[in-house]
Amino acid sequence: MKRIVVGLIGAGIVAYGGTVAFLQHFDHAQAPALPASSPTLKNPVALAAFNVMSEARCDYCHATGRELPFYFNLPVAHTLMSSDLEQGRRHFRIEPVLAALQDGTAPSEEALSRIEEVIVQNRMPPTLYLLLHWHAHLSNADRQAVLAWVRDTRLRYYPDKMAAAQFAGEPVRTVPAVAVDAAKVELGRKLFFDKTLSGDGTVSCASCHDLERGGVDHLTTATGISGQKGPINVPTVYDAYFKIAQFWNGRAPDLAAQAAGPVMNPLEMGSHDWTVVASKLGPDYAPLFQAAFGADARPDEHTITTAIAEFEKTLVTPDSPFDQYLKGKADAISDQAKRGYERFKAIGCSGCHSGIGLGGGGYEAMGLEADYFKDRGGPVTDADEGRYTVTHQDQDRSRFVVPNLRNIALTAPYFHDGSVATLEDAVRKMAHYQTPDSSPSDQDVADIVAFLKTLTGTYDGHALTNAAN
Repeated sequence: MKRIVVGLIGAGIVAYGGTVAFLQHFDHAQAPALPASSPTLKNPVALAAFNVMSEARCDYCHATGRELPFYFNLPVAHTLMSSDLEQGRRHFRIEPVLAALQDGTAPSEEALSRIEEVIVQNRMPPTLYLLLHWHAHLSNADRQAVLAWVRDTRLRYYPDKMAAAQFAGEPVRTVPAVAVDAAKVELGRKLFFDKTLSGDGTVSCASCHDLERGGVDHLTTATGISGQKGPINVPTVYDAYFKIAQFWNGRAPDLAAQAAGPVMNPLEMGSHDWTVVASKLGPDYAPLFQAAFGADARPDEHTITTAIAEFEKTLVTPDSPFDQYLKGKADAISDQAKRGYERFKAIGCSGCHSGIGLGGGGYEAMGLEADYFKDRGGPVTDADEGRYTVTHQDQDRSRFVVPNLRNIALTAPYFHDGSVATLEDAVRKMAHYQTPDSSPSDQDVADIVAFLKTLTGTYDGHALTNAAN
């Protein structure tokens, strides 16, 4: 009997070994490859990172249109793994990264930060995947190769020229100066505060984006003309210039398009025709439009929104204590805030909240690690659908532009639904719903909040404060 058992075990090992060998051959044969013209072939740092991702077959779970291993189509396995595959694509799409490496260009800052996050935490590839794909295991040398590429890419394409040498290559950058057209800024500033842009002359851009109160209104959702309530929380206008798109669902590609939206929205400023809006602007506007756009310029949708956008480009907030720290002033922030920044990175917050704005660089699904909307209770509204309302693709359901964290201490309440009143609660919920660290300690929360409070910058030479407090 013992011989039979040993024989069966041996046969099983042989069969398992044969399966693994087959999969290794299959993985290599189908793996992403670089074209002969790819500049990455001449860049040893980028080439090493590409080889690691290709060897591990990250594209199986984080891309579409791939030929998957045979076991994926087995009845039981298919049922179990379809969910894993869906979640893998929901968490991260690697196609843009592979395309950038193939073309010798730069992935987005957020993509770099997401890759850095999982490599530092040693979460990829998953353990179950490695049972059959032994060769996909990442050695320490593999992980270091990917991290070296992340750092090299940041230094090459996203340099922070103001950061001290020890902070070069960090996932966060200091706020730079932004070049603007002074004449357009002057016009845009006047328009930003002008209530005549609204249908009943009672609401301006500044009504929701109060520059004395963190660039928001501190309400759960926006209030428009006639006291109408909007469906979603007001994002701050400060540092919005650094976002890849405007509004929570990214429906406006730039600040000018964003400026046009509320003016015509019946729940917000409630105008219905740009010709009517232009006709209500007083004669004192004429020289401002001419100075900004030329002698023949007249107010219309293009000139009005372009001017407002140019003014909003000035609403950047440099010289926060944390920026001073990145520039080399070691005592600019407390030891607790320094610990908070390290925990911010270690827990995975910097995977999404990176770059100049500590956010705004990509779209992320709300509830990656737990069901936020189920726990919140109440109906799921159109506002909760996020980017899906723009693209109508299932992968974009409840996916939002990652909010900036600059001046976050001044912009409560938090989240797209305005459901969170305090920064401490926001940190706890973000860790629970968006990162694998579902229950951060009280000390971690306190330290991260201390760090976040160092992100309050200056505007027009003065430190931002919240007049509501």
